[in-house]
Amino acid sequence: MSPSPALPPEFLSALTSLRAARYRSELKLAEVPAPARLAPFGVALGAEILCNNEELATGRFILLHDPNGSDLWGGTFRVVTYIRAQLESEMGNDSLLGNVAWAWLVEALEEQGVTYTHVGGTATRILSESYGTLATRPDAIDLELRASWTPVGTSMKEHLEAWANILCTFAGVPPVPDGVTLLAPRQNRPDR
Repeated sequence: MSPSPALPPEFLSALTSLRAARYRSELKLAEVPAPARLAPFGVALGAEILCNNEELATGRFILLHDPNGSDLWGGTFRVVTYIRAQLESEMGNDSLLGNVAWAWLVEALEEQGVTYTHVGGTATRILSESYGTLATRPDAIDLELRASWTPVGTSMKEHLEAWANILCTFAGVPPVPDGVTLLAPRQNRPDR
C-alpha cells in the first residue's frame, strides 16, 4: 500500500484510510498481490488468526478501484472478501450455518456504520474425509464466506475493520468491547 504519484487521488485516499484501521492483535495482516485483471487499481490484504501455531481462520480483503466506474459494481470501488475457518463437526453440520455466516457479515458492516450497496456473496460448507493412508485423520468441516460490496465514499477504514471483526467471529475469538483489553493467556510454567 505504498503511495505512487500515478495513483488516482480517490485511491490514495482509500489506501490512507486502510492504514488507519484498527483490529484485534490476534489477527495478522499482510499485503499480498492484488488481482490484476479485475480493475485498473487494487490492493489486497491476506489475514490469518493463529492460536498455539494452529490456524483458526484465514482470509483476503481486496479493494478494487476503477476511476471510470462499473455498472456491475454501481460505483468506482469494490470490496471483495474471502474468509475460511475450520469448524467443530457439530457446528459444521448445522443446515442454517450459511445463514448465520451471512448474518455475521451484515451485522459487522452495520456495527461499523458502513455505507454500501450491491452486496452479494456465498457461504459454503466443505466436508473433508480422509481415506487410505490418511484414514486416521478426523473428518474436517470448513466454512467459507465469499462476499463483495460497493463502498460509498473513499474511506475504507470501517470496511476493513468490519471484515476483521467477521474474521475473528469465524475464528471463535470472543468480541471485546471498546476500552477493554484482553489479558494474555496464562503460560503454564513448571514449579520452581
